[in-house]
Amino acid sequence: MANKIKFGTDGWRAIIAEEYTVENVARVSLATAAWVKQNFENPSIVIGHDCRFAGDLFMRTAAKVFVNAGIKVKMAEGFISTPMISLAAVKLKCSIGVVITASHNPPSYNGFKLKSHHGGPLSPGLVQEIEDIIPEECGLDLENISLDSSLVEWVDLETMYVDHAKANFDLKAIEDSGLVLAYDAMYGAGQNVLKRLLPNMHFLHCEHNPSFMGQAPEPIAKNLKPLEEFIKAEGNIDCALATDGDADRIGLYNGKAEFIDSHHIILLLVHYLAKYKGMTGKVATAFSTTPRVKVMADHYNLPSEVVKIGFKYIADIMVAEDVLVGGEESGGIATKGHIPERDGIWMGLIIWEFMAKSGKSLDDLIDEVYEIVGAFKFERNDLHITEALKLKAIANCENGVYTNFGKYTVDNVGTIDGFKFFFDENRWLMIRPSGTEPVLRTYAEAPTMEEVRDILAIAEATIRN
Repeated sequence: MANKIKFGTDGWRAIIAEEYTVENVARVSLATAAWVKQNFENPSIVIGHDCRFAGDLFMRTAAKVFVNAGIKVKMAEGFISTPMISLAAVKLKCSIGVVITASHNPPSYNGFKLKSHHGGPLSPGLVQEIEDIIPEECGLDLENISLDSSLVEWVDLETMYVDHAKANFDLKAIEDSGLVLAYDAMYGAGQNVLKRLLPNMHFLHCEHNPSFMGQAPEPIAKNLKPLEEFIKAEGNIDCALATDGDADRIGLYNGKAEFIDSHHIILLLVHYLAKYKGMTGKVATAFSTTPRVKVMADHYNLPSEVVKIGFKYIADIMVAEDVLVGGEESGGIATKGHIPERDGIWMGLIIWEFMAKSGKSLDDLIDEVYEIVGAFKFERNDLHITEALKLKAIANCENGVYTNFGKYTVDNVGTIDGFKFFFDENRWLMIRPSGTEPVLRTYAEAPTMEEVRDILAIAEATIRN
């Protein structure tokens, strides 16, 4: 019996040559093709792959299945980022977008993301419809299906994205500002775009390397030590951007080589777009994001909403409502005027434009945010523990066992997605199993980093006990 293929928080992901095989990619593609034909007249699919191993092979496998089903296929030339496919789904008026990527997962993984014709993640309910009809086997003679077909069109999605960015940003203001900027692509799919948009900056890890030098391409502080050291060594960098494997997540550093987390980025974006650009709209954030976002939204009389973790939930709101900023703790952020999709490069360009137009440093701008919401620090600790210990911890959360974590007494618990233990208005701890990896995530916020790490250390000791 074939293995059951399941989509997680953000697509289907599996280890290459184990579960992620040509056969299984074809099975998922068969279900995708059947669903698209059921739901769209004259359907079309735009598809591309990122920098991972055998991306082109898996893209062509899926494309063969689509062509065999009589579906028009627009295939990306070379590797692309996830936002490029989402943008193309809108601009090329495709029924759906498919990205062969495992995003920020370790290099041994690949994956299959589904994108809506609206330009963001396909809604969870619709993804489930596709998952429910994945066949037990492929059954097609893939070798004898040709892509030399009138149904196939090759498209340059990188140039489409570059042109879209040029039309939406004052790149000259950034270039002329005197800002010294750096970009770390983490060997991911964003590596060419900024060379075309802002060529006079520093570039790190902007080469094709499917192994990512053995490092999971997730733009968090522990994975970005080379960038941190580069900033320290150069001594004159004003701001540095990093993006993940498929360039939809953002990492950011200030000129002191300090990592700026997504909570601060989301607050900066709301502050800039509302105060400096006079824009309005709802602020939608995932459950693991700082509650200070609501303080910022209230300050500018903007509605706000907290949703389950997974950008697809934010995207659903962005499609249906007027949303100014939608974001999550893990670095996935979207803004009004673009697509309802996470886009690390786009968010970096907004921050750089903010710095260029205001003439202020990133730290100065964060101080403006602190004047509204108060100063805070945040960190996440991923616990690689046994499944038994993970299940025990979740059961303890569900059954109200954790009334305190050491000296930190629980005041109330939020349970939208995972468990958020509030100690007071400035301190909280969250516990949640990952939707894409075999880990238990713990998150903490407090006024100082020392206290954040104290909370996380006590939480880990409590969970492992």
